[in-house]
Amino acid sequence: MGISGSLVGIAIAISSLWDGVSDPLVGYLSDNTKNKFFGKRLGFMFFGIFVIALLNICIWSMPSSLPEFGKFLWLLIGMLAIETANTCFGTPYSALAIDLAPDYNEQSKIQSFKTVFSILGMVLPSVLMYFFMPSISISIQASHSQSGYIKIALINSALLLLFGLLMIFSTLKYTRKNRLYSQDFVKEKFSFSKLINGYFDILKKKNFRNVILGYSFATISSAFLTSVGLHLFTYCYHFSSPQISIVLISLFGGAILSQPLWVYLSKRIEKKKALIYSLSTIIFGIFLIVITFLFREYIPVETMFFIAIPCLVFCGVGAGAMYSLPFSMYADVVTLEIIETKNNNAGSYTGFFTFTYNLANSIALLIIGFLLDIIKFDSSEPVQALSVQNGLGMIVFFGCTIFLSLAIMTFSKYSVKRSDVLKIQLTSQRNKKEKIAEN
Repeated sequence: MGISGSLVGIAIAISSLWDGVSDPLVGYLSDNTKNKFFGKRLGFMFFGIFVIALLNICIWSMPSSLPEFGKFLWLLIGMLAIETANTCFGTPYSALAIDLAPDYNEQSKIQSFKTVFSILGMVLPSVLMYFFMPSISISIQASHSQSGYIKIALINSALLLLFGLLMIFSTLKYTRKNRLYSQDFVKEKFSFSKLINGYFDILKKKNFRNVILGYSFATISSAFLTSVGLHLFTYCYHFSSPQISIVLISLFGGAILSQPLWVYLSKRIEKKKALIYSLSTIIFGIFLIVITFLFREYIPVETMFFIAIPCLVFCGVGAGAMYSLPFSMYADVVTLEIIETKNNNAGSYTGFFTFTYNLANSIALLIIGFLLDIIKFDSSEPVQALSVQNGLGMIVFFGCTIFLSLAIMTFSKYSVKRSDVLKIQLTSQRNKKEKIAEN
């Protein structure tokens, strides 16, 4: 749409920051809501999907005649609104997974299933681009093919409503039966200061802190790979739109296909070790891409395309665990906290988690926007100078490697094991049975 990288970075960073701030608020509200029909979580989700579906179409219908600052305001206001609605859906949705599957191994399974369908949703726009966007450079698409993007938005919104309603009403009966979900309800009076203090309180707890910060670092690396990676494959490798769609599908396809592997490894060697192996796999995949980048001028585009696909599949296999295991590990920590405190605040805990990694993501996107301007990247130019191409490569490779390494260092300090979770759960169940027997 002709908006500069800095303005786009600012708009997305502000909306991502607001998304993070709103997560604990909605999480707190869902913890302290009891609706006879929807219960704690599903009412928020029901509201969220309809608003998201509408706003998604509005954002992509931006008038091309607006001046750049007008487009910036359209994007900013639209993103703030859609992130608010997304929070109403996403935070209770994540908490619902903890409510339904407090068991250690069951968490790995449910997060794995969530990851598969989440990634399918991420792949879908790439598939739709293949059919609705012409085989020309992204810079030309942006100015001449807005109708293609609007068609994609309409399809995405329709699918969102279909699958969202299916998930809500098919889950309804299970939420009413669940042990953690159906515990005695005690409504707390809202206090913003208490919410802030609660966030800093969980950061003082080692395992909460390590999962939250570790995943935030991993999220930043993912932002470098996916956002700048599109520019890298377009302007450095000179791939067409269909080729880029296939490359992205290869990345996400590797993540989907690897889910059984990471579920199996999380049972055999603990979740922490499996996650560290997966992040190391991504770093090795990035190293393979670096090699292709260095020789890109000497290899024909079609040949490079077929070389890049297995490299991206390799990265995707590593990313598969990154999309599922941190959430499973965090669910274990939350479950232990719920059992210990006898108070189900899964929504608030989930909100704190998403707030931190959204904050990290907003900072990363803001930095990326300015970095694109620093290296003098110009989306209106179909061919970028060699210095710009090298700059894109350095942003991707160094950004991913540095933050993946920080994620590995942080996750390595996580200490919850399967035996810890099972022991506390068995003790809790035994105490509950004894209490019932006494009564």
